Amino acid sequence: MTETTENNRLLLIDGHSMAFRAFYALPAENFSTTGGQHTNAVYGFLLMLAGLLGEEKPGHVAVAFDVGRKTFRTEMFPEYKAQREAAPEAFKGQVGILQETLEMLGITTLSKENYEADDILATLTTAARPLGYETLIVTGDRDYLQLVDDTTTVLYPVRGVSTLHRFTPAAVEEKYGLTPIQYPDFAALRGDPSDNLPNIPGVGEKTATKWIAQYGSLDNLLEHADEIKGKAGDSFRERLEQVKLNRKLTQMITDMELPVGPDQLALRPADVAEVAERFDDLEFGANLRERILAVVPTEGEMTETTVELSDVVVDETTLAEWLPERQGQGLALYVVGNGAPNAGDAQALAIVDTQRHAVAAELADLSPEDEKALERWLASDDPKYLHGSKAVFHMFAGRGMEVCGVAHDTAIAAYLLRPGQRTYDLKDVYQRHLQRQLTEPDGQLSLMGDTSLVESAAAVLELAESLTVQLQEIDAFELYHDLEIPLAGILARMEATGIAVDVATLEEQLENFIDQVAREEEAARELAEDPKLNLSSPKQLQVVLFETFGMPKTKKTKTGYSTAAKEIEQLAVKHPHPFLDHLLAHREYQKMKSTLEGLIKTVQPDGRIHTTFHQTVASTGRLSSTEPNLQNIPVRTEAGRKIRSAFIVGEGYETLLTADYSQIEMRVMAHLSEDPGLIEAYREGEDLHNYVGSKVFDVGIDEVTPELRRRVKAMSYGLVYGLSAFGLSQQLNIPAGEAKATMDNYFERFGGVKRYLSEVVEKARKDGYTATLFGRRRYLPELNSDNRVARENAERAALNAPIQGTAADIIKVAMIRVDRELKKAKVKSRVLLQVHDELVVEIAPGELEQVREIVEREMDGAITLLVPLEVSAGSGPNWDVAAH
Repeated sequence: MTETTENNRLLLIDGHSMAFRAFYALPAENFSTTGGQHTNAVYGFLLMLAGLLGEEKPGHVAVAFDVGRKTFRTEMFPEYKAQREAAPEAFKGQVGILQETLEMLGITTLSKENYEADDILATLTTAARPLGYETLIVTGDRDYLQLVDDTTTVLYPVRGVSTLHRFTPAAVEEKYGLTPIQYPDFAALRGDPSDNLPNIPGVGEKTATKWIAQYGSLDNLLEHADEIKGKAGDSFRERLEQVKLNRKLTQMITDMELPVGPDQLALRPADVAEVAERFDDLEFGANLRERILAVVPTEGEMTETTVELSDVVVDETTLAEWLPERQGQGLALYVVGNGAPNAGDAQALAIVDTQRHAVAAELADLSPEDEKALERWLASDDPKYLHGSKAVFHMFAGRGMEVCGVAHDTAIAAYLLRPGQRTYDLKDVYQRHLQRQLTEPDGQLSLMGDTSLVESAAAVLELAESLTVQLQEIDAFELYHDLEIPLAGILARMEATGIAVDVATLEEQLENFIDQVAREEEAARELAEDPKLNLSSPKQLQVVLFETFGMPKTKKTKTGYSTAAKEIEQLAVKHPHPFLDHLLAHREYQKMKSTLEGLIKTVQPDGRIHTTFHQTVASTGRLSSTEPNLQNIPVRTEAGRKIRSAFIVGEGYETLLTADYSQIEMRVMAHLSEDPGLIEAYREGEDLHNYVGSKVFDVGIDEVTPELRRRVKAMSYGLVYGLSAFGLSQQLNIPAGEAKATMDNYFERFGGVKRYLSEVVEKARKDGYTATLFGRRRYLPELNSDNRVARENAERAALNAPIQGTAADIIKVAMIRVDRELKKAKVKSRVLLQVHDELVVEIAPGELEQVREIVEREMDGAITLLVPLEVSAGSGPNWDVAAH
């Protein structure tokens, strides 16, 4: 065998086989673009590829794909693979994306009408042998074992796509007791359920192995067919023609005409900027991109920064001398340290001015004069250009310093330009928008000889200049400058303040939920007559539901029938059963138990919870919260209200005030659609759902029953999320025809809504994006996708984004107005939380009426719509009582 070098190792991958494996290894719902294109198969495949290229270091690579179901094998045997179900909807479209991405990475992809990927890879493997290649074939199809020899190894996945078993000739013999050449003879005898090749009754794997081992080959066995004794022998003789056909179908073609041979499969250099843009479009994180770019040859600057450091002069001076000389100028600041609320600590910084002069320092080494100069500058209104301003506020707050005068936050600017990306880290934004590489400092600070801090500050300066122009081009600069940047400072203060919590109440509730989880589990076990039943095990649940109780089957999955929440809830509605009641209750209590454990864990020594608000996560513009997530505490359930009762007014304060918008999304819908009926309802102060119900069902307002109101409410809100008649029927558990009639009646009475819903999608399809009333864009390229699932998801997003996004913008404007007026009034009361459409305020003694009036007035004045806004407020000693 030729000595292995990088250049004579050939990696061949069965594209469809491994893409399917990747699809099932990663949950589809966790991997999709904001426009609705699923990407889990692409992500998993590329992750596997990065590992393979890193470990095996091939010089030549090809990935082969099937073209369709029709091949020369289906002509010989129409039932060939006919039992295979159509690819799942979420898989569709991903192969095309994968092929384009691989070509972009410099990897050859091949496919040929009428043939399978097997035949392409078998041809390349055969051609590679006399050329001295060592060939590795990656596949989940065991038919490839026939190609294994001293120069060819099959890598077969045993778990997902991360663990691969190496099939060498010895490994094949050890596993099957046969040589690789004998494997297709054995497969022809055994039959192959995955290819729909019939087996011989009474002839299993053991018998097939024994016969092939005894006679050496299938041809020899066929010549001696009369010698085989017993029923198995009779079955075999009855099916000789099928066995011969199986053998033909199993044999791979090894001499196809292909446009390339092994020598033409060398990895081609990938364009770094092009790959980065592609990964951004797919909304993959930096981690995967870096792993891939580290193992393929690249063009363009890969590791060096292209911040022109020759243009940046690092002044060997102190902050006390450097900062006063630049009073009033805009300066870019980059800081490393801990940016967590209530635990911040700045460790080192670099500052760059617009003339590209820089200074860097470790905060531990600052002289008292330097510290004073820094503190004075940070507190001044001098323009500061930052990346992730909220974290910077926390870093300096930890050192007792206040940051004012933020003119730019390049993370927020990048988010407004490209919402929905997985990360807005500086190096990603720099790559995404300026197509340049940057090595960010990692906090290991040997700074004075290290220019990476200065590079980062210079990158912030460049981005501030460039992204400003880009924001102005899409009319989003005002949204950025007047709304998002001021909001970051307000959120930082809210995070630092936190909200007081009665831990004893939370612990008491936790005990209660632990008991309820155990009770529901015990009751379910009794019904199932299985004392060891684990309600969290899908496998055990499948047995109990569909075998023990014989319930109707749910949606089929790879591992049986689905026991996911949605399926079980539908099953409980259509086929009520006490076991399902206990299962659903168990899940609800388990969820509450986890929520409580998370809350208790995050209470800080000051007795308060300091959640982190995220401005750059939700592509609609909504804020999200983590550590803990305060937005997933249910509002309308008894359990949720109990949890909220543990959020209390803090020491030195008198009460909590909550204020929220009533039906904000429906009011925005009325404004955007200009529907006369909806506008009249709101202007007359009618109960919207009763009013709509009376029109849709043609009854008087006082004749709208709670059930009719429920139906109308579900439909009104559902339309905002692209709900179909079928979806409405599922949600309300009514026949599809009845749901469609209700929807038709609605659109007949409220034609403006119907017109708006169709126009907004068409406009977004034409423009490529939707926009809120404040100019916040959401880009939806999938609106023109050939993939139906991706396209329909994008259409739903196009309906929802302007409405939900405008509602999100309105509460943000309200927060800024409330903050400004509270400062003017010089009150001690402070806003603690924003959850969806609600603000929670901690009221200082004697300030309740004054602050309530400010909050209601400023929330009401956040925007002028064709219909009035309605703000409801309430107060009390805890969040639950204060809710109104």
